[in-house]
Amino acid sequence: MCDICLSSPCLPRCPNAPEPRAVYNCEECGEAIREDDEYLDENVKVCRGCIENMSALELLDILEISFRTAEAEEPDYDDYD
Repeated sequence: MCDICLSSPCLPRCPNAPEPRAVYNCEECGEAIREDDEYLDENVKVCRGCIENMSALELLDILEISFRTAEAEEPDYDDYD
């Protein structure tokens, strides 16, 4: 029986309780993504903490979103025939 929560096994909020099991590992920091943790699952699995610390450009890179280069369109004069 635990001296703190007086349960066996420990209650989930007890400091002596074991960590919830890891479901995935974050592909940025390598830390465990545990049950009930929020994470991004697009091209890679990334924990919320890493996402919150990323720049917008880093996030776009993970999501495989790229910028386009603007090009002026040439007018089509064939429409006046």
